Amino acid sequence: MAALQIEPVSCLRDNYAWLAHDRDENLCFVVDPSEAKPVIRALADRNLKLTHILNTHHHPDHVGGNLELQSEFGASIVGPGKDRARIPGINSGVVENDVISLGSHTAKVLEIPAHTRGHIAFWFEKDAAVFTGDTLFAMGCGRLFEGDPPTMWRSLSKLVQLPDDTRIYCGHEYTEANGRFALTVEAGNADLVKRMADVHATRARGLPTLPSHIGIEKKTNPFLRARSPEIRRALGLEGADDVEVFAETRRRKDSFHG
Repeated sequence: MAALQIEPVSCLRDNYAWLAHDRDENLCFVVDPSEAKPVIRALADRNLKLTHILNTHHHPDHVGGNLELQSEFGASIVGPGKDRARIPGINSGVVENDVISLGSHTAKVLEIPAHTRGHIAFWFEKDAAVFTGDTLFAMGCGRLFEGDPPTMWRSLSKLVQLPDDTRIYCGHEYTEANGRFALTVEAGNADLVKRMADVHATRARGLPTLPSHIGIEKKTNPFLRARSPEIRRALGLEGADDVEVFAETRRRKDSFHG
């Protein structure tokens, strides 16, 4: 099996649609196209024809390009079965543990609600890649629009069980801002300090900070580090359970403007 080639397509202000292809199999799919035109240009530049669209959740900045791309290429749209009424043009609704086959490449569906009630991830185990939408970001996590802290903690805990070398393809270029917040609750984390230096250098060159991977997120993402003594001290929650620590971390991030 040839490696799946995955590239970012910048959309809107800070969104990424992810264009993935295997030329040997005439396979090409895009994940979470917020708008069609940048994706169409990327396809033309690479001489690719879109075969599938994968959606992690219903928000317009993740499905806005669905119908135009479907009309242009006849692409089949796969999205969360529990939220199919809100996925434009959906052909196939999938649920937890479903496996979708794209040529010889397969993805296992993980239900990871809280940002939205039907949010899913696509885990391509053999390609060491997971598309996490707006649930898990580099050094961050999504807002809890349609769920509560225990639900999001369960969703993140599911993702953190993936192998450390799994690359994370999320929906936004939020890494620098997320890292600035992370430093407010865990400034003594040497891995975090080093990572932020790398992030600043990468953004200064105008390059994406993504993909991340599970291993580095476990070391630097405060939303996965509820057991960190430093974070617990910073929040004044030394004796709290993990969900309480996560909830307070998310609450502080919601009002963070640094």
